[in-house]
Amino acid sequence: MDFLWDFLFGPFVDHGFMRRALVACLALSTGSCTVGVFLILRRMSLMGDALAHALLPGAAIGFLLGGLSLPAMSAGGFVAGVATALLSGVVARFTSLREDASFAAAYLTALAAGVMIVSLKGSTVDLMHILFGSILAVDDLSLALVAATASITLLGMAAIYRPLVVECFNPGFLAAVGVRGSLYHYAFLALAVLNMVAAFQALGTLMALGLLLLPAVAASFWARQVVTMALVALPMAAMSGLVGLLISYHTSVPSGPAIVLVASLFYIASLLLGTNDSVRMRLAPPAHLQA
Repeated sequence: MDFLWDFLFGPFVDHGFMRRALVACLALSTGSCTVGVFLILRRMSLMGDALAHALLPGAAIGFLLGGLSLPAMSAGGFVAGVATALLSGVVARFTSLREDASFAAAYLTALAAGVMIVSLKGSTVDLMHILFGSILAVDDLSLALVAATASITLLGMAAIYRPLVVECFNPGFLAAVGVRGSLYHYAFLALAVLNMVAAFQALGTLMALGLLLLPAVAASFWARQVVTMALVALPMAAMSGLVGLLISYHTSVPSGPAIVLVASLFYIASLLLGTNDSVRMRLAPPAHLQA
């Protein structure tokens, strides 16, 4: 029992940085689950990945101006992410290029530009910190940012939930009643970027989408309704953070990749064993043949 206590709870009881990291993971999980579910429903998973990478040049400019300053890097990342989303939408609207293609172009440009900007002033260590994050180094200011992001996300998603659901499944209805669905679309993108800004402090720009998307994808194999998917994704994300932190602490591996890999295990298990369109359900005999 003593070994089990030391293994599971000892790191959080003995070390303040582990407690802060755990609270940050729980806050990220709370705020990001609904955003991740809507990214899937709107078929924007890869666009979300492009947005996460689009934070890099803004965060790099903040780093160039203020060093490893949380306010500077967060503000730069948020502005870069929102600007990428708006510009990609404008390009898709006024040219023949599809929005996913414009996001892909923005992703490649942003990644190259961000790495180049960081290299002008920083070292390899600084670049690795921005790309992969360090949730074990979360301080009080970072924790406040993550908590504020979770609160804003929950309030914002509650405000736009109904029209956003309608636009996902029947966008023509909103147009018929005179509601501009694009306003809710861009409000949702702003909330998604805000969550990625908070996540990149902990997981880095390359993995900021992991805790948003993987639990939501896993939840889609267990639930069909939007609210139920979010409620299923939340404990998966929280457990990914908890188990990933324990693995990182006891094996001295990077915390961000450990958290994302645990979330990937939830996805694989759900893919194989879930109750909706999983491998198990596809291989099971139809109900009318079981008798």
